[in-house]
Amino acid sequence: MSTNKIAPSILAADYANFANELKRIEETTAEYVHIDIMDGQFVPNISFGADVVSSMRKHSKLVFDCHLMVVDPERYIEAFAQAGTDIMTIHVEATKHIHGALQKIKEAGMKAGVVINPGTPVESLIPILDLVDQILIMTVNPGFGGQAFIPEMMSKVKTVAAWRKEYGHHYDIEVDGGIDNTTIKAAAEAGANVFVAGSYLFKASDLPAQVETLRVALDD
Repeated sequence: MSTNKIAPSILAADYANFANELKRIEETTAEYVHIDIMDGQFVPNISFGADVVSSMRKHSKLVFDCHLMVVDPERYIEAFAQAGTDIMTIHVEATKHIHGALQKIKEAGMKAGVVINPGTPVESLIPILDLVDQILIMTVNPGFGGQAFIPEMMSKVKTVAAWRKEYGHHYDIEVDGGIDNTTIKAAAEAGANVFVAGSYLFKASDLPAQVETLRVALDD
């Protein structure tokens, strides 16, 4: 079984102080920085692009876990590779060429992740299981932070965990949306091992201590 990883979501941090916020994350036990890229089309919100990720890269040695909520994400593969992205996760709903896009991500030297929205059937992942390093199950509708966890999504986590075992895959299973020290337990029990947390972490003045509350919940 893959080890548990915590991925603070920079979307919930102070946009005007990314260098300082990355330093705060570095002082925790988190392994990843989760970076949400939004184009205002696939989701209503707009965040930032590869240039900002490149600027962030100078301030952190952590794994950059970039989640692209954009139309036709294959257009940006090279830019995010050059920016220092470690894992590039794209939506199955956002491209007609998901298989080829995942191949291109790997060819560019990044790990390839795929993500599905709450309304997308988990079966849409079956043709690409052997291509992915990470599967992200959205536990809220994407585009905005601070939303409530959708517990019904745990059935999808259980399904992809069962497929991983049945077919001998090694992908990580990530959850994103409404993760706190209560919901993280349900996600872990369902089979997830990478946990994106935004509002729950960054609302606290002591970020390292808040990350540890998630570790404690996982160990209970």
